[in-house]
Amino acid sequence: MWFATIMMNRVILASFLLAGVARCYDYDEVLRLSLMFYEAQRSGHLPANNRIPWRADSATTDKGQNGEDLSGGYYDAGDFVKFGFTMASTTTILAWGYMSYKDAYEEVNEWENALGSIRWAAEYFIKCHVSDYEFYGQVGDFSLDQGFWGRPEDMNMSRPSYKIDKNRPGSDLAGETSAALSAVSIVFTKIDSNFSASCLSHAKQLYMFANQYRGLYNDAIKGAAQYYESTDYGDELTWAAAWLYKATKESQYLDDAEYMYMKYRLKERPNEFYYNKKVAGVQALLAELTNQSEYTEAIQNFCNYNLYVQKKTPKGLLYIEKSGTLCHAANIVFLCLQAADIGIMSTQYREFAKEQIHYILGDGGQSYVVGFGKSYPLQPHHAASSCPDRPAPCDWEAYRSTKPNPQILYGALVSGPDENDNYKDLREEYIYNEVTLDYNAGFQSAVAGLKHLELLASRHKAMMSANGLQPQSNATDA
Repeated sequence: MWFATIMMNRVILASFLLAGVARCYDYDEVLRLSLMFYEAQRSGHLPANNRIPWRADSATTDKGQNGEDLSGGYYDAGDFVKFGFTMASTTTILAWGYMSYKDAYEEVNEWENALGSIRWAAEYFIKCHVSDYEFYGQVGDFSLDQGFWGRPEDMNMSRPSYKIDKNRPGSDLAGETSAALSAVSIVFTKIDSNFSASCLSHAKQLYMFANQYRGLYNDAIKGAAQYYESTDYGDELTWAAAWLYKATKESQYLDDAEYMYMKYRLKERPNEFYYNKKVAGVQALLAELTNQSEYTEAIQNFCNYNLYVQKKTPKGLLYIEKSGTLCHAANIVFLCLQAADIGIMSTQYREFAKEQIHYILGDGGQSYVVGFGKSYPLQPHHAASSCPDRPAPCDWEAYRSTKPNPQILYGALVSGPDENDNYKDLREEYIYNEVTLDYNAGFQSAVAGLKHLELLASRHKAMMSANGLQPQSNATDA
């Protein structure tokens, strides 16, 4: 039996070590730092275990149009608007990464912080879901927010709230939030059954809302279109149904997902995976849930296109578009790691993921993760981290400063280089130095996946050694 186990795991060891790259990176530290970035983005009353010394309670009086408590959640980027659409997409990917690679978070003793980051978002979504067919999708007005540069604790502008309802529906927003809460419910099933049940109940209600009242959320929340436009809702409806099936194993949700997969023509190969384009994620999830060739072939086509055909920079970074260059690459390889986990081109996709993540961590010429490595971004486009220590004032002078941000925004992944690997570490160059919630999500989950493979390789070596066998001679430690 032990020999069969060794042989089954041998491909995992080979696929992780075969790349033999020259540089090694501390995945443990990257996971710790990325979680700290999310903690720096928290809004509302901060917990007692807050690890960000330059952050304090903020926006504690955020309210709905009828006085509902909408405090909490995360600020989207270097600004202080809470965009529900991207926050939900972020949460789905973080929860997916946690449930897939839980051992990685446990090994680095960050599992409690990881759970806390996921729960922080989910509790906010539950607050925003004030009735069956009413959900708040945004707090704060970006046009007002743009006039302020400083700390969130010092905000004095109006913070209006915006919602979707029966008369102004948002199937994309409700569907993505349903998917997020389904994913969170899975994560917490054995940890906090009551919270898990609450998440699942809201996920089901939001899915019903998304399905019965169709529409794009940015038709209801007009200001969102300029920053986080949604162009379709078929992918989010299918995504929500698939996640509900994964959470409940109730066949009606799989039936819905497969029906909508055909109805909305989601079998075609997409070029990307991010908050507005969930098709590749749907393909990967349905491949996992059903093992049907229609879906496994679809996600394989997606990964193969990105591995072999998609444009890359001279140094090898996947290049989808300039906005969120690194985010796009990380999201794609996270999905390809998911494909590898179900036996689709495992060696190639794991090596591909390693190459892209290592580019981000330093192989591209520098680290693009704030606070990680010897050379990392010093001026991320982020208001709060650009402020000096209290009680010194903070205003547009901080924005115009040519010095590094006084507060290190540990773990933040910046937008990244252009198609020629050129990068400008300047605060005002947001196209290079923007940081957002969704930029870190696929990245963090992919790093967790690589840590998971590292652990599997280590266990495999130990098992072989214990049974008097030698590791493969052609494998080199990563």
